[in-house]
Amino acid sequence: MPKGIIFLADGMADLPLDELGGRTPLEAVETPAMDAIAASGASGTFLTLPEGLPTSSDVANMSVLGFYPEQNYPGRGPIEAVSQGIELGPDDIAWRCNLVTVSPDGILLDYSAGHIDNAVSARIMADLQHEFGSGKVTFYPGVSYRNLLVLHGSEFSDKVDYFKPDSSQGMHLDELRLAPLAGDAKAVHTVKFLEDLSARTARFLALHPLNQGKDAPASHIWPWSPGRKPSLMPFAERYSGRTGAVISAVDVIKGLAKCACMDVIDVPGATGFIDTNYAGKVEAALEALKTHDFVYLHVEAIDECSHMGDLALKMQAIADFDAKIVAPVMKALANEPVIFAVLPDHPVPIKLRQHTTTPVPVAVCGPGITPDGICRFTENEAPKGRLGLMKGDQLMRMVMSLN
Repeated sequence: MPKGIIFLADGMADLPLDELGGRTPLEAVETPAMDAIAASGASGTFLTLPEGLPTSSDVANMSVLGFYPEQNYPGRGPIEAVSQGIELGPDDIAWRCNLVTVSPDGILLDYSAGHIDNAVSARIMADLQHEFGSGKVTFYPGVSYRNLLVLHGSEFSDKVDYFKPDSSQGMHLDELRLAPLAGDAKAVHTVKFLEDLSARTARFLALHPLNQGKDAPASHIWPWSPGRKPSLMPFAERYSGRTGAVISAVDVIKGLAKCACMDVIDVPGATGFIDTNYAGKVEAALEALKTHDFVYLHVEAIDECSHMGDLALKMQAIADFDAKIVAPVMKALANEPVIFAVLPDHPVPIKLRQHTTTPVPVAVCGPGITPDGICRFTENEAPKGRLGLMKGDQLMRMVMSLN
């Protein structure tokens, strides 16, 4: 039975841009490797963000992996807690906790505090824990701005509505407040507790030595996407005993893998940005495919460039993904029975700088995949392919040869 690999280009899909002559960034960049998958295989689209759920990468990647977030979504905080090996108790609620930049007049300027350096972020999170950590709250460092906050105790609730920081840049904090859902008394208490904590940490961060003289200081914490200890069906049970491995730089993808009992392969120098260790990811993917039936090779950089609104950098990231990830893996496996698939997890239009729910392009090639005449991998061409609109576990079952 063929093995399978998915190349996941986070946030790659976009909209036509006037400055590109009506083309999307993906259409404007030369992508011979991804085009080769389309030309030798079949294309379509995939609905990764079901209605009623957050438009976030955890939901989208759960969809791609066929884990039905409509039924199983636990919140981003607990997924990343699992990635970090944080054991959540029954009364623990994990929150994703960005370090962000807010202007003196209360405008959210940067969801990432200037893509804060890992070492700087870790020091700030350690100082927050020293200053504010208690039996009720713990701060945990993650990767760059992607950190965690855990509330401890039955007094707290995860029934709290929130705003995604990467979708809220340019808005005033008064428009972005946490809100209890359905008038739950514990949720009301949780919101009050976090608002007080956020105000106190902001005063502390304003004086922090690592924030002085910075264009984008880590001026505030941003708790969002809370939840309790998650549980997913193991990958091997979900897919007829087949084994899977995940390669990614970011905790949310690693956490999903661990929740599903997939192997997580850490790559030194994988940063989640344009400077990531592409060669290391390729080597890890090829090694993993020797001992696993399936590999999920995730690259974050394109998404980050999109949220920054940097068109040139997004186009570079797309070109790098094609040349430094897709091409060398396919070349190394050219004579092996492998099914290749490529897709983004969601669109991030460069002009909007936030996720949208439009189905994403997908192309699949390999043993048993009949070509459909589509020759380029783009947002415009993929919907013309014979795969149509895919949902649920359709893509995974195709890549795993389980149809």
